[in-house]
Amino acid sequence: MVFAVYGAQHARFKMMKLSLVATMALGLVFLGYQAYEFTHFVHEGLTLGSNLFGATFFVLTGFHGTHVGVGVLYLACMLGASFRRNGLGADVGQHIEIAGLYWHFVDIVWIIIFPLIYLIP
Repeated sequence: MVFAVYGAQHARFKMMKLSLVATMALGLVFLGYQAYEFTHFVHEGLTLGSNLFGATFFVLTGFHGTHVGVGVLYLACMLGASFRRNGLGADVGQHIEIAGLYWHFVDIVWIIIFPLIYLIP
């Protein structure tokens, strides 16, 4: 995402577009792994109503996954708009930077969620 913002701010639009595609691809990989993990845990008997851990796990990671999905859609809209005749307009750097701020917010939330759910016994 940082490379996409840099590319947008320095009129390196090919770099911006490739970086948006890479960021979206990694977001989709994350969502795919999360879907696999959810189904695996449900088959193992852990559900939203199983216990406090199940409720906490599915709510925290589910809301985070929803925000990742919204971020992927947001980036897809920015990428699609960049292919229009007028692109993202004169403020292309600002548009991509705002999308980047959202994406980094989701990253920071994951930095908090990951240790709470996966690392702390």
